Amino acid sequence: MQCLQRIHALRDALHSHRRAGQRIGLVPTMGNLHDGHLALVAAARQHADIVVASIFVNPTQFGPGEDLEAYPRTLEADCARLREAGCDLVFVPDERTLYPRGGQRQTRVSVPEVSQGLCGGSRPGHFDGVATIVTMLFNLVQPDLACFGEKDYQQLAVIRRLVEDLHLPIEIIGVPIVRDADGLAMSSRNGYLTTDQRRTAPHLQQTLRELGDALEAGAEVSATLQEGRQRLCEAGFEPDYLELRAADLSESNASAGDAVLLAAAWLGSTRLIDNLTLRLPAATSPP
Repeated sequence: MQCLQRIHALRDALHSHRRAGQRIGLVPTMGNLHDGHLALVAAARQHADIVVASIFVNPTQFGPGEDLEAYPRTLEADCARLREAGCDLVFVPDERTLYPRGGQRQTRVSVPEVSQGLCGGSRPGHFDGVATIVTMLFNLVQPDLACFGEKDYQQLAVIRRLVEDLHLPIEIIGVPIVRDADGLAMSSRNGYLTTDQRRTAPHLQQTLRELGDALEAGAEVSATLQEGRQRLCEAGFEPDYLELRAADLSESNASAGDAVLLAAAWLGSTRLIDNLTLRLPAATSPP
């Protein structure tokens, strides 16, 4: 497995594979890898001849007061795990390489509508940073496909819209959420949880499942969501949002058919997100 830091080295390394007609798969990450990330590599391995992972803690998607400086950086361990997972190449640029003028002077990519509300409402500018770095990586790697986790449901929707709107010839593959045995969605930020908080954390997913069962049975949406917020508070969470939306994240047509229940909640200083896809009966009405 090659580990490259410079853009010219990345392009040189991929040139022969591209000329040979090999399919290139990309897995963008911020490092501190867990089994959820390795599931992305496995998915890329299934669909591509060459798998490229990137490790870059992207400063432009962190807001003021967020955990940019504290975000775990475990490059040596990450590369070992990627090698074992069958990754072919790892791109590990530094900030100066990708943002030579600095993040504040960087050209930005903004995806309207789908980036609004939910995490986009709680973290202003976050998805502009995500869209910018992903567009940059798409340009540098020029992959045939890229894999993203479904835990970050809104992020995946933003990237799908970005690829569609910019007519990029890249297949976006969503990979199902990987969970611990107790149901907690794997996240690099789970390591921030204290022992007691870690015991509490699975209640987020449990609550979503209970609410999902009720909604699929035809429960009234507003009352069900209010009950869910109350349950989370009683369990020790501070809810950020708990919303029901259509599968495409539009707010106006979550009345029947495919939908998604999305939540973000603070547990101490750690912000957890999760979601659950649903099939709503025709009688269900939006809040």
